[in-house]
Amino acid sequence: MDNRKENSNEFDIDLLEIIQVLFSRFWLILGTAFLGALICFIISKFVMTPYYESTTKIYILNKTDDTAVTYTDVQMGTQLTKDYAELINSRYVLEKVIEQLSLVDMEYEDLMRKVSVDTPVDTRVIAITVENTQPRLAMDIANCIREVAGEHIQNVMDIEAVNVVETANMPIEKAGPSVIKWTVIGGVAGGFIVCAVILVIFLLDDTIKTSEDIEKYLGLSTLALIPAMEDENTAKKRKNKRK
Repeated sequence: MDNRKENSNEFDIDLLEIIQVLFSRFWLILGTAFLGALICFIISKFVMTPYYESTTKIYILNKTDDTAVTYTDVQMGTQLTKDYAELINSRYVLEKVIEQLSLVDMEYEDLMRKVSVDTPVDTRVIAITVENTQPRLAMDIANCIREVAGEHIQNVMDIEAVNVVETANMPIEKAGPSVIKWTVIGGVAGGFIVCAVILVIFLLDDTIKTSEDIEKYLGLSTLALIPAMEDENTAKKRKNKRK
């Protein structure tokens, strides 16, 4: 039983002691966090290529007859917005856009990763957003996708018309990368890594350093302390300094 207790005590962790260890190296943690934030700031500001986003919006209305729009029309159109989103991202639409804009260095999969289709809840307004490193090209791609997708939706879904709510804008400010976001991530990551390293070193260090450690880990009380022996050269140097 005693052996089991001793083995279980080996895994006890003093939370207060861990806090003291981390606090004693506060400046190291703070410096590493600052260094990580600085590195990520430089990378996001000067190394990473900025990208821009351009958005166009369309409105699709499916009328059951030539009279007024009914609640059933609105409800049915809302349920079909996901189908419209799939058609916008279809291979036919994106490959035709690549062909019309002569994007010879871009494949279907590459363009699909740059296009996002958003369908807000309880609306039938579909927003098509294109991401690109060139702001004008992002705008041209968004407008071209809107035109090609409008024709494709009319043919496939037998829709009377796809109305343009908003043409694609010319992005002036970059959409990313966010310098503030990357700086914060770098600071937090740097501080977390150095804290983890400090804790691992502390937990793996099983050496006895003080008489308190003997009482804590071995359960024994110290009767006397023996000072460390000095070699002759060190002793002579100390005597000379005193003189």
